Amino acid sequence: MGTVVIIGGTSGIGLGLARYYAEHGRSVVLTGRAASRAEKVASELDGVVSGRGEQATSAPKVRGLAVDLTRPHDMAAALTGVGQVDRLALVAIERDMNSIADYDIDKAIRLTTLKLVGYHAVVHALRSRLSPDSSVLVFGGLAKERPYAGSTTVSTINAGVIGMTRTLSVELAPIRVNSLHTWMIEDSPFWRDKPERQEDARSHTLTNRLVTSAQVVDASVFLLENGAMNGLDLRIDGGLR
Repeated sequence: MGTVVIIGGTSGIGLGLARYYAEHGRSVVLTGRAASRAEKVASELDGVVSGRGEQATSAPKVRGLAVDLTRPHDMAAALTGVGQVDRLALVAIERDMNSIADYDIDKAIRLTTLKLVGYHAVVHALRSRLSPDSSVLVFGGLAKERPYAGSTTVSTINAGVIGMTRTLSVELAPIRVNSLHTWMIEDSPFWRDKPERQEDARSHTLTNRLVTSAQVVDASVFLLENGAMNGLDLRIDGGLR
């Protein structure tokens, strides 16, 4: 069985996904921009999983690699040490508050390169190491259809993830490719200290609840593992209206 690769796995949803697969006995490679950070998080996660009594002898090896999505030309070299890949999750993202009135071109170029060009460069670099039974998950977001003040670049890029999913599912077939689009994540570092924004967002859902990180990880595993899911853009939003 091949490796699970989490691009953007040092914190948040990426780390939660890495933890899930490590706890289920899978070999995991998680990435971050800085090698020291990625290696430290991987070592800590590997230590936690390896120290669980009877599981100690069968614990997976969790590795950390430095991958900077804003440097797509370096992607092949950065991923050289990764072997056969069974699951690939493209989770990494940066927050960019940008508006058309005060348009910051450098910030827009950076974020567009990171998520659209960078994501494609990762898939290109690992393509020969994906088997017909592999699957790929791309993270987008509901800013694509629910823009907010300052989401000019984010909304545009997340809409681009739809095209990415469609194209990759055709070009990589029979490898499965899906995307996941979340609404406000209640316990994320970006939103958890904004109670007024959370309350407003909650009022627009049918469940009157916001999405949690654990629920996003669960949805991610579903898309990665369910063999019937392909070319799908899944919303996880608590019934947003």
